[in-house]
Amino acid sequence: MRAGRLLSILLLLQTRGRMTAAELAAELEVSVRTVYRDTEALHAAGVPLYGDAGHRGGYRLLDGYRTRLTGLDPVQARALFLSGVPGPAAELGLGAALAAAQLRVSAALPPALREQAGRIRRRFHLDAPGWYAQVDPVPYLPEVARALWDGRALRLRYRRWKEPTEVERRLEPYGLVLKAGRWYLVAAPGPRVYRVDQILELDLLEDEAVVPEDFDLAAYWQAHQERFHGWLHTADAVVRVSPEGAARLTGPAALALRATGEPQPDGWTRAVLPVESPEHTCREFLALGAEIEVLEPPELRERMAATARAIAALHAGPAGSPEPAVR
Repeated sequence: MRAGRLLSILLLLQTRGRMTAAELAAELEVSVRTVYRDTEALHAAGVPLYGDAGHRGGYRLLDGYRTRLTGLDPVQARALFLSGVPGPAAELGLGAALAAAQLRVSAALPPALREQAGRIRRRFHLDAPGWYAQVDPVPYLPEVARALWDGRALRLRYRRWKEPTEVERRLEPYGLVLKAGRWYLVAAPGPRVYRVDQILELDLLEDEAVVPEDFDLAAYWQAHQERFHGWLHTADAVVRVSPEGAARLTGPAALALRATGEPQPDGWTRAVLPVESPEHTCREFLALGAEIEVLEPPELRERMAATARAIAALHAGPAGSPEPAVR
């Protein structure tokens, strides 16, 4: 622990220049007395470290005392500091390690690249979850990550959507995926995908977990997503959509519009869009208001019309009136 702290002091001074004992203590989350002892140890070890007294004093390194990281051009340096994602790293229990690693690299960069890297960190921020999405707690994520680092199997109690809703599994973890702010575990047997936030209990086992040499996590996840979209696509709907409605379509519907769309004389587009379920699709299409018309199937068209009539009836009278909705 102390060796890492001594190195952090050295790198902080190398990166930032003069710093007071109080500033170092705040950065390292230790007492000022601890900083005094550490700086004395560094000086005794031969590090050219000097302390200046007075209001504008502080510790500094002898000019020219630094190491350089060679082989990085400006674009690579920017990419390096964009690769650090503080939120997910902290969830994995690696927040402090990420900060320490970035500090080491920053200290080793030439001054011009170090300034560019610092500017990148100040001007780019990744917020993975979608708007209004509730971020689910993932208390067992660090343990799952540890199983992956150490190549160990795990036993867990897991909550799923179908009966029985709680099951026990012995798994061999293959990888973790962060998708739209939610963590997923890919694990054998199967392999299959598990939501980490649905783990109710977890025990690390001493058994070794072996990931096949030819397993490609990114390729598996891509195939899993394609299968998932295939499960959701249960039918098709023939629609007419206005230019504004077409611009507001997202996801598989937007892709299907581009693939099947046929321009109409009135400027609208006729297309075949995937249907997940009548209820879900009705809600999705109603969000477009009068910018979309369902032509087929008749059941979906009637559901859209009935819902529109119910909305119109609800808003026809005084606000808050108890008149029942039309079904």
